[in-house]
Amino acid sequence: MFLRLFKYLWPERFLAEPARGEDPFDDHPPPRGPGRAGVLLVNLGTPETPSKADIRKYLGEFLSDPRVIEIPGYLWKPILHGLVLTLRPKKLAPRYAGIWLEGGSPLMVYSRQQAEGLAAALAERGLDVPVALAMRYGQPSVAEGITRLREQGCDHILALPLYPQYAASTTATAVDAVTRHAARLRDQPALRFVKRFYDDPAYLDAQAERIRAFWDAQGRPQKLLMSFHGLPRYSIELGDPYYRDCLETARLLRERLGLAPEQVEVAFQSRFGSARWMEPYTEPTLRELARQGVTEVDVVCPGFVADCLETLEEIDQECRHAFMEAGGKRFRYIPALNDSPLWVAGLADLVQNQLQGWPATRRPIA
Repeated sequence: MFLRLFKYLWPERFLAEPARGEDPFDDHPPPRGPGRAGVLLVNLGTPETPSKADIRKYLGEFLSDPRVIEIPGYLWKPILHGLVLTLRPKKLAPRYAGIWLEGGSPLMVYSRQQAEGLAAALAERGLDVPVALAMRYGQPSVAEGITRLREQGCDHILALPLYPQYAASTTATAVDAVTRHAARLRDQPALRFVKRFYDDPAYLDAQAERIRAFWDAQGRPQKLLMSFHGLPRYSIELGDPYYRDCLETARLLRERLGLAPEQVEVAFQSRFGSARWMEPYTEPTLRELARQGVTEVDVVCPGFVADCLETLEEIDQECRHAFMEAGGKRFRYIPALNDSPLWVAGLADLVQNQLQGWPATRRPIA
């Protein structure tokens, strides 16, 4: 510490005398070009393997974020380390193992495919825009994603959290991670952020087409249930716009599909802890529909652009069981957008609109 202070006060004692003509201050430096624009896609994250150790590591990072768990640390940390990280990994390990793909977790596999598809789509449009994937929790980290873009000459970075509806516990914490890393850089890139895209036409068109294609192949149900990830009610009461975004997505999607209000239900899943969350809850809604005589239901999760534990296990397994146990006859989960060509093209539209005014066209070949 004292040595660094000494160097700061008397730096000339530690700097070698530059050779004649090598002093960077002798001449004006050559002008710099505008640099390239790059895109950083940010998703939530996933354990590296379905092992209890990796799940514990992932949950430890995820549930330590004060944006995610809005409980004072002195109250939450003993619960997290004493109970949650002791019991939860053991419970989740077989659930993750049941959905794991050859290339990793579904969230990682489909997020990679989206990043690769976006890069290819932009290149086909003549845009020289590198794309990097980052996970808010786990690997590849946000810092690694930004570093990869910087190594490719990106002096402008568009960060796109892959959450259609804005929530402080998802979108805002991704923004926090990007700006926190940028705060440590001496030569910072120019930054832009996509806050939300819940009403973006390309996103809605891709969702609607996904559902129509499913119905064209397998027929329509009595009810369509749109299940969004839930949030504690106090998050909404404190000003989080997530609930409003979800309802607006549901309305716009229903109108695109030409469905009457009574043909669609909206519910919220993945409740955690004892606090009251956004209602109605997904599983009780499905049970109630079955008790009311609804025998056929399809479930879609418009808040997830890539399938993950919450869709493939919680919805397609746990909620399926609940509906059938309550008297339902046919339950179908409509997959997330994943690597849908229409969604990849929609992502490219969204990115291209956000890059206006930045250096994004290919330079002519000399």
